[in-house]
Order: sequence, then C-alpha cells, then structure tokens
Amino acid sequence: MIATSHALATSAGLAVLAEGGNAVDAALAAVAVQCVVDPHMTGIGGDCFVLYAPKDGPVRALNGSGRAPAAATPEALAQVCVTGLEQTSVHAITIPGAISAWCLLHRDHGSLPLTRLFAPAIRHAEEGFPVSARVARDFAANAEVLRGDAHAAAVFLPGDEPPRAGDVLRQPLLGERLREIAEKGAAGFYNGETAERMTRHLQGLGGLHSIEDFHEGETAARWEDPISARYRGHEVLECGPNGQGLAALMILRILEGFDLGPDVPLADRIHLQAEATKLAYHHRDALIADPDHSVGLVDLLLSDEVIDTLRARIDPARALPPVLWSEPEHKDTIYLCVVDAEGNAISFINSIFHAFGSTRLDPETGVLFHSRGASFRLEPGHPNCIGPRKRPMHTIIPGMLRDADGGLMPFGVMGGHYQSAGQAAYLSAIIDRGLDLQAAMEEPRSFAFDGVLQVEATMPAEVCEELARRGHKISVIDGPTGGAQAIRINPETGVLTGASDSRKDGAALGL
Repeated sequence: MIATSHALATSAGLAVLAEGGNAVDAALAAVAVQCVVDPHMTGIGGDCFVLYAPKDGPVRALNGSGRAPAAATPEALAQVCVTGLEQTSVHAITIPGAISAWCLLHRDHGSLPLTRLFAPAIRHAEEGFPVSARVARDFAANAEVLRGDAHAAAVFLPGDEPPRAGDVLRQPLLGERLREIAEKGAAGFYNGETAERMTRHLQGLGGLHSIEDFHEGETAARWEDPISARYRGHEVLECGPNGQGLAALMILRILEGFDLGPDVPLADRIHLQAEATKLAYHHRDALIADPDHSVGLVDLLLSDEVIDTLRARIDPARALPPVLWSEPEHKDTIYLCVVDAEGNAISFINSIFHAFGSTRLDPETGVLFHSRGASFRLEPGHPNCIGPRKRPMHTIIPGMLRDADGGLMPFGVMGGHYQSAGQAAYLSAIIDRGLDLQAAMEEPRSFAFDGVLQVEATMPAEVCEELARRGHKISVIDGPTGGAQAIRINPETGVLTGASDSRKDGAALGL
C-alpha cells in the first residue's frame, strides 16, 4: 500500500510495488513525481527526512537536511547588511540535502534502478502534467511572490498567469536533472556542470555558496537513531533534532496526564492541546538546533522532571503564556508512506519549506531552491544561530507509531510549523477516542502558534466562543491546514489500512 498527497505520485509508487519493487523503491518513485507535480511544496532543491522500518530490524532515521555554506556566519551577513533571513533571501538557501538522502536510501535499501524509478517523474516533467485543483489554488495564492523572480515566473506563471486546474505544465530542465541523477547518482547533482551552474547562480544573487559547499553536500545525508516516547502504551518514533519531532513527543507526553477520551468536550480537548503546544514550541524555538549543537537535549526535554513541570503549568480553565521549564522568559511540504509485500515500512517527507521555497530558480538547471535557512537565527550564542556547515532547525517530521499490540503505522502530517501539533492531535484522535485513520484526518484542525489560536472554518462557532472566553485569541483561517497520510499494519492478519487527507489531491491505494 502507498499513501501520498497527489494521485500521480500514488499511481507511480503503486506501479513500482506491482512490479515487485520494495517500499523504498516506491517511495522514491512517488517523491520524484511530487517534485514535478507539486513544485510549490517540494523539489530536488529541498531537504528530506525518513523513518525506515525493515520487516525484521530496528527503525532507522535518515537525516537529509542540508547545511549552510562554510562562509555563512552572523558576522559575514552583517557585513552585507542582512538583518533577517526572509523567504526570498539568497541567504535562506542552504545546500539542498534531498538528493544526498535519496541516493543513500537507494544505495542501502533500494532494489530497482533509479532510471526505472524516476521514469514517471521524467515523463511528467518533459511531456507535461495536468495541474490538479489544489495545486491550481496554491499557485494562484502565491502568484505575486513568484513574480519576484523572473526565472521562476517564466516556468510557473506561463503568460504571467497561474495555471488553472486542467492546464498542462512542463518543466523540461527538471526532467534533465532527474535523468542526470538517475544515471550518475548524487554526484550528478552535487558535482560537475550542474553544481557549477547552481553555484554561479546563487553567487550572482549575492550568496555565500561555494562549489566546495555543493561537493560536500553529496555526502551530507546520514543515518541516525530515531528518538521515541510512549503515549498510553504506544511507542511514537521520530527523527531527532534538528527536526521538530522532539516537540511532537513533548506535546504527547504532556497530554498523557489529561483525559482526552470521547466524553471530553471538544473545547476542552482543543484547549489542552493548545496549551501543550505552546509550551513545546517555546522550547523548540529556544533550544532545538543542529544535533551537533544540541547534545543531550532529547533526554532532558523528555525527562519526567521537565514534562511534570510543564504539565503543571497548564490551567484547564484559561490560556497562559508559555515559559521554559527552567523559568527564564525567551522572547509547504509533501509526505508519503509505503508498506511493501514483505512488511517493510517507510515514512518519508520532502520539502522546500515556504510555498515555492525561496522562489529562486536557476534558469540553467531548472532547480528551484528551498528556503530552509530562514529557520536560522542571527543571534550569536543561540543554538540555532546560523554558522558554517550548520543544519537549521527543521519543521518536517515523518512519524512512526508502534501500537501496544505490536502493529506498526507510518504516518505524517504536513503543514509547516503545524506538523508537531498536528501529529499529536492525530494520534490522540486515534488512541484516545478510537477514530479510524480517515476520520481522524477529517476532523477540524486548530493550531496555537505565535500568540494566536488558528482554527479551520469548519470548527463549530460555539467551540470558538468558549475558547475565546478562556483567553485564546481566535483566528479563523481561510483554507485548509496541512494534510496527512497514514498506513496501519494489522499485526495479526497483515491487512493494511490506509488513509489520505481530503485537504490534498492524494490517495491511498493498495494491491
């Protein structure tokens, strides 16, 4: 079974499974397609994280996040009068890590050649693909920012207008890059003429990137041990820092001290989730960083001492400002999962961060660069301060649930910063109230972030009124919040159950 957020990606992965390909093969085929058909959400110029659960082995975590240029320091940026790392700044572009991760994953666990796996994506790039309804909506919403880069506008705004649903869009240069990677591996992206062209383009925009930075990017991805925590007898596994999976585990551990069962009113559940989210994200923003700069952080923040202290700060009757456990105050993505015939499971997420990433597109290679470096800070001494070859804090987090009865569920929730809060809410709906995978995805979403409790328009008015009475600043958002996919393996029968969020254009299909 495969579940993705775009029908063309699901069909590409399903065809690989039908040919006898494994979970890694199907995931790579699907993500390559999404880099073509969901260019505002993901791309080869972005980063990725993976949780891979072989049938008879421990879960492995793959960190595919890229690093800052070797010359990137707060002092160097200050010299060119950079006071912030906005989405479209060339300094928000770290060396993309996705291709390094794809090729390492394929080398260690793939079975079919990349030339076969990338074939559907190359066809969609070169021959064109029909723009889906959700993609057309997102293109229209981001047309103005795209116009800020003439090269991106030339590709994604043909005739200076966003494509409509059903229009055919082509990206022949992206097809060339995928062919190159399929034939040469990661070296086809990080070395040779392609790397030289990307370097020249970024330097022409004022970037500090060097060809050596790209050469080192070829081996940037690395296997790591996942981190985990228990929630009501279930084990939740995440990639460790620099991802924000730690925040998701903190939220769940805090919530475990409260009743969130089916008899608890919706306003109470949302309030508790919002308060736990505020506390966890406050710690995320203050402390989560490159794992080489946050040693010991996971054990500390998941310790009983920290969790008990944070949980005690929650007042069920009113909203409170978050503080760090030690008390001093401190001021767009795709996800897919696959389970193959042998029972191997993969949880895979790939992103360019903001919609269309940095919007900076290299006209010689067709690579659209992400904006992940916008997560860095410029404050010297902050764990997440930009630095040479440093990885920024990441919002993209694949998840894996191991049930109390031994069943396994790769799952993920898209939506930028929302992902940790979204994972916690999704798992609570399944575990605390017994909802099935699809029903849990379809519930109205809320997200406490940056001093505001954002709620989808489907949230009942009386619930919003009660939350406002408790002190939450309510903002009803225009449009959906994120998306999700999941596949659950029944340990007794081996039957697979899949779900794909209706907020996206995807599907879950099995054979």
